[in-house]
Parts: sequence; C-alpha cells; structure tokens
Amino acid sequence: MPLEPITAEEVGKTIRQLPNDKAPGPDGIPNEVLKILAPDISAGLAQAITQRLAVGSLPPTYKESTTIVLRKEGKKDYSLPKSYRPIALENTLAKLFEKIIANRLTTATEDRGLLPWNQMALESSDLL
Repeated sequence: MPLEPITAEEVGKTIRQLPNDKAPGPDGIPNEVLKILAPDISAGLAQAITQRLAVGSLPPTYKESTTIVLRKEGKKDYSLPKSYRPIALENTLAKLFEKIIANRLTTATEDRGLLPWNQMALESSDLL
C-alpha cells in the first residue's frame, strides 16, 4: 500500500501544535518562526517531506543535534557526573518531520485497533 502524500494542512496543523519557548537545535529555527511562516511554507514542506519518505532517507542535517548539559537541582556535589543531565536539541525541521510521522503512526494504530485494551501510556515522570 503506497504512502499517502503529506498534505499542507497536515503540516500546518502539526506546526500549530509545536510548543513555544523551546530551544532550537543547530538549525536555529524557533517554533515561533515556523508558526509565523506556516501559511507560506506548509505546501513546500509537505512536498519535501513526502519526497523524503518516498526516497527513504533523511537529509544529513536532520540527524544533527546540539547537546547541552544542565545541572540537576539540589545535588550536594557538582563534581560528580550524575549531578548533571544532558539535553539533546534536535533541528526544528527534524522535530516537525518526526511529529508528522508519529501522528500518522498513532492514527494508523488506533484506526486498526492494534493496541490491546490494557495498553497504558507512561508519563515521562514515571521513568525518572
């Protein structure tokens, strides 16, 4: 079954859902800028994403990230590595691409009833 093309509406909706005030990755594009430009760029991004999916590869820049290290609050000894938390900042366009694919996977999984009734989501705080 061939992949349905990504639509400009799908891209625009996903862009509107991106959170504000998130640090951009190496591309330096804040989510707020994508939101402002969405009406002008959604069709082109939809076409580009569809083409990349058809080819089966991502642009090399989508695989880049910037890692920053944050201090964990309340630690007694900041000379220990466990007192810090690394955060990887991905390129904004890569995050948009991933979110569109994640939305499609979620929809397909739910539409086809592929999750068992007792499937539960974990909150990120459950993992800490």
